Amino acid sequence: MRIAFLTEKYTPDIGGLAISSERFAQLLHAAGHQVCVFAPTINLAPAETRTLPSGGVRITRFGARKRVDDALVDWFELLVNEHRREPFDLIHAYFLPQAGFVAAYAGNYLSVPSIVSARGNDLDRAIFDPGRAAPILYALQHASAVTTNANELAKKAKALVPDLEVAVVPNGVDPERFKPLPRNMALAESLSLVNGEEATRVIGFAGELREKKGLRPLLNAYAQVNGGHPAILLIVGDVRAGEDRQHVEEFKLSHPNAQILVTGFVPHTDLPAYYSLMDIFVQPSLRDGLPNALLEAMACEQAVIGTPIGGIPDAVTDCENGRLVRANDATELAEAMDKLLTNEPSRKSLGSAARQTILNRFTLRAELDGNLAVYRRLGLKT
Repeated sequence: MRIAFLTEKYTPDIGGLAISSERFAQLLHAAGHQVCVFAPTINLAPAETRTLPSGGVRITRFGARKRVDDALVDWFELLVNEHRREPFDLIHAYFLPQAGFVAAYAGNYLSVPSIVSARGNDLDRAIFDPGRAAPILYALQHASAVTTNANELAKKAKALVPDLEVAVVPNGVDPERFKPLPRNMALAESLSLVNGEEATRVIGFAGELREKKGLRPLLNAYAQVNGGHPAILLIVGDVRAGEDRQHVEEFKLSHPNAQILVTGFVPHTDLPAYYSLMDIFVQPSLRDGLPNALLEAMACEQAVIGTPIGGIPDAVTDCENGRLVRANDATELAEAMDKLLTNEPSRKSLGSAARQTILNRFTLRAELDGNLAVYRRLGLKT
């Protein structure tokens, strides 16, 4: 089957959408399908295109334009021209406002089945933007099928289109890559996480830390924990530029005893070594889909703390395989962090249960099979 895969971000872009898009494209390729990715990039001049193979997947990047309508025209015409050169059997898009709209429109125009997948911020925030609400609604109403990675997002999609049928296909994790590892002492020393023979407590977060990921409650909770027993807040990734980064710098000035380490970009393949440095992993999101980092930390047998937001409660059950605390409640978050940091048996028990959850429900095979089942319902041969 020849599949056009549209996404608003793809590696080497930063973020969960890029990671999920590459993972899914490679899963389809490994299953024997011909996958052609179409994604905008700021690294090319407007209207410039570049097509390269990567791991068997054909990737076409095109220069993003300042005007959204111009960018969408480019995307649509690229897809149509490629289809006329060699027809697609299916158009599948990740993220609704742009990729989803183009996929549904082009699918109907070309008489090709289309699938659009809501990933999180499209239904959490973009839908409230009048300029993006109409494309989102069009995508939901006119695609051949709709998927999402979290039950909460399916509920939101149905609130917008009451008779909509939505297939929930959670993100998957490779448990052979993301698995428990001994603490990487060389890496710990290079990051100054080792203080002589004294063990340093490490609270971990991975990804781009910003407002919607719970930046403020995380910092406030960390200050409470660090005030009792010193700990390091390890941010594997970066803090979003602008107000979020400024807030972190101001926090450091007002909390001189804080030990906050921001690694900067870390290749996805290197993340397991960083997870091994953490005593606990925290995902204090205010809005989210199903965070890849949360699932990866669980696969690495980390004790995780999350909020009942988006797809997080699909993966984490409080006190069974992790902890759930109220969103934007720094005090409750601090209490949960402190209890786990001071209770190693509880950390190990929750971490073991977390990995088993991944093995049971969030594998790459499950992610692929869930999508292929949707393809079959459209009459496609998989």
